[in-house]
Amino acid sequence: MTKFAGRHLIGIAVLGLVLAGCDEVSQAVDQANNATSKAAACTEALGIANFDPNVNPEQLQAEAGEKATKLRELGNQVAEQDVQQTLFAMADSYVELEQRKTDQLGNVNDWLQRSLTNLEQLQKACL
Repeated sequence: MTKFAGRHLIGIAVLGLVLAGCDEVSQAVDQANNATSKAAACTEALGIANFDPNVNPEQLQAEAGEKATKLRELGNQVAEQDVQQTLFAMADSYVELEQRKTDQLGNVNDWLQRSLTNLEQLQKACL
């Protein structure tokens, strides 16, 4: 083996190590981006699902469709499976509220209870 060939092989080996290191760095960056996405999604979802005990049921129903859409879009953007499932459950809950007949709006306690349970699930998934 000539000196040139030996150096060439060493160069190839070093290049392979550098590229392997780049892949690890890339994976670490992807994981950091997913963590940021999770944190951002959790923060946004908590803002969407704010529960005001003084809001009247008609207003809550009127806003339900928009909130369901936002939560579903957010769920489609997040990589974390448990966060995604919780966001979809929250969206489904708002769809259910939106579809209620006006005469059933007087008793939203059961809906609020399920929504609070979903919110607790989101908080656990976001930790």
